[in-house]
Amino acid sequence: MRCRGRQRKEAVSSEQRESTEFDGFTLEGASARKTKPKRHRRRFSRKSHDHPAPDSAVRRATAASALGNATEWYDYGIYAVATSYIASHFFAGFSNATLLTLATFAISFLVRPIGGLVWGPLGDRLGRKTVLATTILMMSGATFLIGVLPTVDQVGILAPILLITLRLVQGFSTGGEYGGAATYMAEYAPDHRRGFFGSFLEFGTIAGFALGTGLMLLMEVALTPDQMSAFGWRIPFLLAAPIGLVGFYLRSRLDDTPVFTELDGASAASTTDGDGDPEADSPETDSAPGIIGLIRDHWRTMLMMSGLVIAVNVVNYTLLTYMPTYLNHQIGLSSTMGLTVVLIGQLAMMALMPIVGRVSDHTGRKPVWYFSLAALTLMAIPMFKLIGFNFGFAIVGFAALALLYIPQLSTITATFPSLFPTQARYSGFAITYNVATSIFGGTAAMVNEWAIGVTGDIAFPAYYMMAACLIGLACVWYMPETAGASLRGTAVPGTLGSAVADGSPAERALEECRQPEQRGMEEHEMLEATQQAIEEAEAFAEAVAAIHEEAAQDEAAQDEAGEQPAPTVS
Repeated sequence: MRCRGRQRKEAVSSEQRESTEFDGFTLEGASARKTKPKRHRRRFSRKSHDHPAPDSAVRRATAASALGNATEWYDYGIYAVATSYIASHFFAGFSNATLLTLATFAISFLVRPIGGLVWGPLGDRLGRKTVLATTILMMSGATFLIGVLPTVDQVGILAPILLITLRLVQGFSTGGEYGGAATYMAEYAPDHRRGFFGSFLEFGTIAGFALGTGLMLLMEVALTPDQMSAFGWRIPFLLAAPIGLVGFYLRSRLDDTPVFTELDGASAASTTDGDGDPEADSPETDSAPGIIGLIRDHWRTMLMMSGLVIAVNVVNYTLLTYMPTYLNHQIGLSSTMGLTVVLIGQLAMMALMPIVGRVSDHTGRKPVWYFSLAALTLMAIPMFKLIGFNFGFAIVGFAALALLYIPQLSTITATFPSLFPTQARYSGFAITYNVATSIFGGTAAMVNEWAIGVTGDIAFPAYYMMAACLIGLACVWYMPETAGASLRGTAVPGTLGSAVADGSPAERALEECRQPEQRGMEEHEMLEATQQAIEEAEAFAEAVAAIHEEAAQDEAAQDEAGEQPAPTVS
C-alpha cells in the first residue's frame, strides 16, 4: 500500500490536538522529559465493536435500503429495456429515434449532481432516513406517470417534452437516493461485516434491473406484438407506484443510523454548551461542511473517487443498460432473446454478490477492485467477440463480463462512503458520485450507440470499458484500505487517526504506513541521542579544561607565594 502524507494530515485526532507533545517530547516547565511517541490509532475488538445496533435493526435497515435501491433501478431498468417502445411512441417521425431515446435516458443524469447538491447536505443535517423517504416517493411517482403519458401521435411534440420532464424529476431524486442509501447502509453495518451487508444494497440494484427485465420479457411472451405496443409496455411503469409506496413505508419507520445520531447529539450538545466551554470547539462535534468547505477539505478524495466511479458506471451502464439494444441492433438477436441474455447474467450476479462482499471483509476492498478492473481490461475484447457469435455464446460472454464486474459493484457501499468522515459523508458521496455518473454513466449507452454508428466497429463498447477500467486502476492505488475501519467520529476512516478492528485489512494497511514512520521516528531519536552525547562530551571536555586551568592557577599562585621573603619575627 502506498502511504500518503494527506492521510496523516486528515487523521489528526482530538487527543493529538489537546496534547502538549511535540516530536516525542513533553514540555514540563523549563525542563523537557522524553516520552514514548504516541501511536495515532485506536483499536477496538471485533467482539465489542463500536456499532451498538442490534442484528434485527441491521436486518431492517438492510431490507429497507435494498428495497429502495431496487425501486430506483427498477425504474431505470424498465426504461432501458423499453427503449424500442419508447422510441416508437415518443420519437416517431424523428430520424434515429433510438439515439434520441437513449439521449433522453442520459438527460436525467445531468440533473443528478443538482440532486446531490440539494439532498446531500440535507442528509448530513436532517438525517439520512428523512431524505431517503422523500426521494423514493419522487422516483416512483415520476416512473408511474411515464406509464400514463400520451404518445406523440396524440399530443405531438408535447409527448417527448413531458417524458423529458419526468426523466429530470427521476434524475433529481436519484441524486439523493443512491448516495443516501449507500451512506445509510454503510453506517448501519458492523465495521467488520460492512462488505457483506453493503452488498445487499447493490443486490437490490441488480434485483431492480432484473425485475424490470423479467417483467418486460414476460409481457413480450404473454402478449402479441400489437398488444405490447398498445399497452403492454406501460404495465411495468405502472407497477412502480405500489413498489414505491412499500419502500416509503419501510423507510419512514426506520431510525437514523447510530453513527449519525451520535454525531448529531454531540453537535447539539456543543451548541448548547455556553460560556466558552472547550467542548464547543471539539473536533468530535464538527458540523456538516458547506460545499466550498467540502471541496477544500476533501478535493483529493473526491477526485480519486471520481476516477473509480467512471470505471464503475461505464461498465455498469454498458452492460446493464445498453446491452439489450446492442444485442438487438448490432448482433441481430430478437428483443426476447436479448432480454433473456441480460436476465440470465443479472441472476448470476445476484447469486455471487453477497459472497464477494463477504470476501472483501477478509481480504480488503483494494484487492477485489484490482482483480475486477484488471480482469475486465484483459477480457473485454474477447468476451465482446464471443457475444457476437450466437445466442448461446452471447449468454456466456455477457455472464463472464457481468461476473468480473461483481467485485466492484458488490463493494461500492462498503468502499465509497468510507472515504469521507461522518459530517461530510452523505454530501461528499452524493456530489462526487453524481457528478461523475452524470458525465460518464448515463451517457454510456448513447456514446456507444453513436460511436458504433460513426466508426462501424461493434467492439467499441469493449474499448470504452477498457479505458474506464484503466482510469480506475490508477485511482485504486491512491485509495485507503477501509475494510474494518470505524465510520464513527470525524477522522477519515482508514487513515492514521481512525479506529480499526484488530486483525482487519485496514489495520494491516496502517501497519505498513506506520513502519516507515516509526523507522523515521527511531532515526530521529538516534540522531538526537547522538547530538546529546556529543554535547555532553563537549561539556565534559570543557569541565576538564576548566579544572586544569584552575589547577594551573593554584600552582602559579603557590609559586608566587614561595618567592616572597619570609616575614621577620621581632
